[in-house]
Amino acid sequence: MTKILYITVNPKRDAKLSKGMQIGEVFLEAFQKEKPDVEIIQMHLYDMEIPEIDMDLMYARAKLSFMGQTFGRLSKAEQTKVMKMHALADQFIDADYYVFVTPLWNLGSPAILKSFLDNLFIVGKTFINTEDGPKGLLKGRKAIHIQTRGGIYSTGPMADFEFGDRFLTTALGFLGLEVMDSIIAEGTDHYPKQVPEIMARAKKEAMEKAKAMAKETVIISN
Repeated sequence: MTKILYITVNPKRDAKLSKGMQIGEVFLEAFQKEKPDVEIIQMHLYDMEIPEIDMDLMYARAKLSFMGQTFGRLSKAEQTKVMKMHALADQFIDADYYVFVTPLWNLGSPAILKSFLDNLFIVGKTFINTEDGPKGLLKGRKAIHIQTRGGIYSTGPMADFEFGDRFLTTALGFLGLEVMDSIIAEGTDHYPKQVPEIMARAKKEAMEKAKAMAKETVIISN
């Protein structure tokens, strides 16, 4: 069955309190109309225990990647954390389509998203190193980012200071995913009276891009 991984990155659990999740729900509804048999798997990062790269995990990765050690020679703490990392990566790899919903905080995404992405960068599983540089292994999968911004970052003096959407889409592309143009709802804090108009535009774009994504065939070669 086709799977879409819906990843929300906001401590707010209720979509009524999150503009991004409201846009995300519109995206999912439009996608599901085009692909009724899709399985939607939701990941709310603030409800998950996401391994962080601490001393154990840092050394475990080094031992396995370029120090020539086997999993059995790792300490129990290292083994446990590596297994959690791989389990999270396996769950991610198992999907066909991906929707990330994040706010822009202090020029970037919430820190928990970086921790989540750190678990996906596994040599031999999601990318390999070649003579021509790194090569992503998650080819054929489709992804899109829905981001809300209180200010204006698409143009003007803040354009060079947006690192949330820029980092996420670059990271996903590095792993081999085909990333669609992001859906951005910006200026919601600067222009509170225009929020209904801003949201209406974003929801319309979400419906259009959901239909476009659903119509694109995913061909995953392992």
